[in-house]
Amino acid sequence: MIVESSVGSCDAILTEDLQMKHVCAKFVPRLLTDDQREQRQTIARDLFGRSCEDVQFLKNIVTGDESWVYGYDPETKQQSSQWKGPKSPRPNKGHQVRSKTKVMLQALFHSEGIVHH
Repeated sequence: MIVESSVGSCDAILTEDLQMKHVCAKFVPRLLTDDQREQRQTIARDLFGRSCEDVQFLKNIVTGDESWVYGYDPETKQQSSQWKGPKSPRPNKGHQVRSKTKVMLQALFHSEGIVHH
C-alpha cells in the first residue's frame, strides 16, 4: 500500500501530533561502559576525600597523558540529526571517520598547570 503525502504533512504529523523534534547528536569523546564510568566515579571520590583531609594533597600530584591525535572529517549537523520523541534522550555521537593526519600528544600537569608537553 502506497500512501501519497506531502513533506509538509509528514513534518506536521511528526512535530505537532507526535511532538517529535529533529535534533543533532551531542559529541562525546568516547562512550564509556558502565564499569568504566563506575571506576572513574570511585577514583574521583577517593581523590576528593584525600584532598579534604590534606590541603597539600593536590599540590603533590603530577599526572600525564599520552594520546594519538587524529584529524577528523566532521559530519555536518544535517547528517547527524535524528528524530526523537519528547521523552527520548538526546542521541550521542561517539565516532567520526579518521583522516590520515596523526600526531602523538604528551603532556604532564600539576596543580598550577602544564609542566611539560
